[in-house]
Amino acid sequence: MQRKTFRDMPCPIARGLERVGEWWSILILREAFYGATRFDTFQKNLDIAPNMLTRRLNGLVEEGLLERRQYLEKPPRFEYMLTECGRDFLPVLLSLLAWGNKHFAPEGISAQVVDRETRKRAEPLLVDAKSGKPLDFARYVIAPGPAAPEGMRRRLKDAADHIAAQSGHGEPATAKH
Repeated sequence: MQRKTFRDMPCPIARGLERVGEWWSILILREAFYGATRFDTFQKNLDIAPNMLTRRLNGLVEEGLLERRQYLEKPPRFEYMLTECGRDFLPVLLSLLAWGNKHFAPEGISAQVVDRETRKRAEPLLVDAKSGKPLDFARYVIAPGPAAPEGMRRRLKDAADHIAAQSGHGEPATAKH
């Protein structure tokens, strides 16, 4: 049975999941951020079958998140380096880390973000780059962009209205601000 592809869906979340939605791919990217570059290191740290690791590394290279660089000719050996696209995935990983610590760590925090210099714990928070305000549904909604098809426009309007009604925040998306 062939898996459905999200590659051509108009939703950027679906398109992003097409590239990294498989859990091994996300864990490989996590390891790359931790400094892993070589096949053996990824395999040891993840305890993943070699054939699965090969497929996932090749997929991440094809999607432009990792770059493969040969470091040994005989036998041919490669390193896998994060590309700009791969490095741009860091906020997603940090958000997953914070979410996992908040909701799924009954034994306590096993990994945390700290300031490189002070070593003080940081709390990952997604903010609007222009205003510096935290992105939450009390203030923000997901709205259609210029390229959104009509069906997406309707769904996002309905979703914004639903969130406003449930949270008691703001007015329906049809209101003028």
